[in-house]
Amino acid sequence: MTAAAVPAASPASTGEQSGVRLARSRRNAELSLLLLAMVLVAAYSAMIEAKALDTITGDFWIPAAALGLVFLGLHLVIRWLAPFADPALLPAVALLNGIGVGFLRRFDLAQAAPAEREDLAIFAGTGGRQLAWTLASVVLAAGLLAVLRDHRTLSRYAYTLGLAGIVLVMIPAILPGRFSEINGAKLWIIVPGLGQIQPGEFAKLALLTFFAYYLVRKREVLSLASRRVLGIDFPRGRDLGPVLVVWLISLMVLVFEKDLGTSLLYFGMFVVTLYIATERVSWLLIGLLLFFGGAYLAYVLGSTVGGPFANFYDRAQIWLDPFAEPYDRGYQLVQGLLTLGTGGLFGAGPGGGQPTLLPEVQTDFIFAGIGEEIGLFGLSALLVVYLLIVERGLRAALAVRDSFGKLLAGGLAFTLGLQVFVIVGGISKLIPLTGQTTPFLSAGGSSLMANWLLIAVLLRVSDGARRPVTGGRGPAARPAGGPPEQLHGAPTEVIRP
Repeated sequence: MTAAAVPAASPASTGEQSGVRLARSRRNAELSLLLLAMVLVAAYSAMIEAKALDTITGDFWIPAAALGLVFLGLHLVIRWLAPFADPALLPAVALLNGIGVGFLRRFDLAQAAPAEREDLAIFAGTGGRQLAWTLASVVLAAGLLAVLRDHRTLSRYAYTLGLAGIVLVMIPAILPGRFSEINGAKLWIIVPGLGQIQPGEFAKLALLTFFAYYLVRKREVLSLASRRVLGIDFPRGRDLGPVLVVWLISLMVLVFEKDLGTSLLYFGMFVVTLYIATERVSWLLIGLLLFFGGAYLAYVLGSTVGGPFANFYDRAQIWLDPFAEPYDRGYQLVQGLLTLGTGGLFGAGPGGGQPTLLPEVQTDFIFAGIGEEIGLFGLSALLVVYLLIVERGLRAALAVRDSFGKLLAGGLAFTLGLQVFVIVGGISKLIPLTGQTTPFLSAGGSSLMANWLLIAVLLRVSDGARRPVTGGRGPAARPAGGPPEQLHGAPTEVIRP
């Protein structure tokens, strides 16, 4: 009597089972990190109340719990729609978003009369509005994950998105100042009675999608070199057209919207995406020379001609010597520097600062306001969290199997990092002040929504990059990132789901 033969598992079923275990493991890690982030946010809220109110009310945990429920919902959506996505992105962003909501709640407490602080409603004021914006932003990100099942679908609408991005950039520049200008920068669409929208936050996503698609089509041409100087291959003169066009657009933003940060953001993300596509260091050198040359030209024209260049000249003068007029034009920057200095290494403790003394602390200068309370060590920790998000985005770009996804994820990750650099550099007097917001920390719906959409796209790309490839049928059988032959500049006709 012989033993019955046991049928061997097919490679396809083994691969699918391995993929399921891998997805479950990543999502469980994401859930654990998310719970840890919400515990830290709750502890931060408790410390704020202990310092600002000399007591801890029974409601301190409610904002953290509300945020936890919102982020848990997004986690479930990711578990269902993007099971192989990077498990570190959501917890890192949730931590930043939660600290931002906590500090805005602390700002509300500082603004309220001492006798009314303990009774201040959890969902009132700037902190309450930021909670509502967070809910809307997370729902929007979940909706994008549901609609966008493959990141390559975006390439179908590249030209439409590029046109939409240019229109969104232009709208504040052509509107009258009373409908677009705040603190000297024309970056908003102000709707009386309803608030303001910053269209540039959405324009950067649309333009970056177009850049990625365009550069995939033209990468071979743009990679050609005409001459070699000091060991660096420089492109042909005829190929400089796209860079010069984007450079002129960035200068128009600098002059007519009166903001260095937005101009640097648009031009920087194009040049870096171009570098990722061609791997030519010469494009970075050309980009730096063009941008700094244009900024210097605008500064000189502002000092001689004035007109539309005058605002940039004034901002540069404040940057060069803010203490020349510490109670007038340089007041905001001086107060920001003093706030950072007061925080020292360890800060005054959550709830122990004086955020009401710093103009625009809830938006442009929230990083300085938080720094007064958590000190240099705390700010360094926040920067490490931002660095983690950027690193995971770049890792997704390296791992994804199609050229469009590589450029898209790499550009999105770099853009987030550049935006943090621009705002932190302005606050610390490294570069002139800008009108940019600190991602996920600053109050405001436009910035929060746009940055959560950015994270949703990174999650989708990382899901495609990490999805295992098997020989069988089913969702794990096909690489969501596209065929491997697209790694080395295959024609665009292949870039479609």
